[in-house]
Amino acid sequence: MIVIPLEPFKSIPSRLLGWITIPLILRVVVLVLLAWLWILLSATPVVAQEMKNYSHAQIEGQDFSNQNLEGYTFVAVEARETNFEGANLKSSMLTKGNLLQANLAGANLEDALVDRVTLYKANLTNANFTGATLTNSILDGTEITGADFTDALVDRYTVKQLCDRASGTNPVTGVDTRESLGCRD
Repeated sequence: MIVIPLEPFKSIPSRLLGWITIPLILRVVVLVLLAWLWILLSATPVVAQEMKNYSHAQIEGQDFSNQNLEGYTFVAVEARETNFEGANLKSSMLTKGNLLQANLAGANLEDALVDRVTLYKANLTNANFTGATLTNSILDGTEITGADFTDALVDRYTVKQLCDRASGTNPVTGVDTRESLGCRD
């Protein structure tokens, strides 16, 4: 039990004293809680400030070559013939997008989420997909010479298609493309 001395409040009329003690403390507590709640809800985390979001964007034909796009979001993006050559897309999210004939040669897609993406006739030469998730994506006609798929989650049907044309060794990781896909000779 907390005891509040009343001597400082003797000059306050008694009708106000009851109003000041309990309700005032409650009001202050409620105001402080509301202030903290407002700060927490309106504050933008540092990580979110650094992350760029291209969701639902029309970026077809743009040049993102050799840029650091680590952790960026490309959800439902229209990126036909977009150049991501040598770009760092590590831990990025590329879902439900259209990257038809996009250039991802030498791009780092390590730990990226590439789900339900159309990569039809895309250039994936020497791309690094280590630990990436490539599920339900269209990779027909892609150039994968030297691409590294080590520990990547890829649909069995897609792996079979990729093994039919897999060749080369990734110049950065030193891993053979066929070996990274688990292709049988």
